[in-house]
Amino acid sequence: MCSEPMRTEHALALASIYEGARRTEAAAIGGVTLQIVRDWVLKFNAHDPAGLIDRKAPGPEPKLKSEHRVALAGLIEAGPTPAIHGVVRWRLIDLCQWLWEECRVSIAKPTLSRELHAMGYRKLSARPRARARAGGEF
Repeated sequence: MCSEPMRTEHALALASIYEGARRTEAAAIGGVTLQIVRDWVLKFNAHDPAGLIDRKAPGPEPKLKSEHRVALAGLIEAGPTPAIHGVVRWRLIDLCQWLWEECRVSIAKPTLSRELHAMGYRKLSARPRARARAGGEF
């Protein structure tokens, strides 16, 4: 995607179309393919000149909805109950499994990791303790 303003040739190509020229002629004037000219015309017709400005594509719909995030945050804050959940700390795979069982949302571990990071959670792990030195110091 280009953030530069529309070049003069491109503007002339669009102007020639609206003056009655064929799209193939406009493509030759603009120095682009016929498909690009077609895309410009559709964008211009739908959104006026503002439609010709390049924008970031919207991307796919997120798998986790806001209600899923709220439920997941509640589960994480409460922590696991070993007798019920079978674990003493949450792992990504456990949370993925819970999301599937409770919400029927299938999500990959890396995706869930990014979601949790965006929600403000960080990966925590127990730090190994150094062996005690002589004299009881660490």
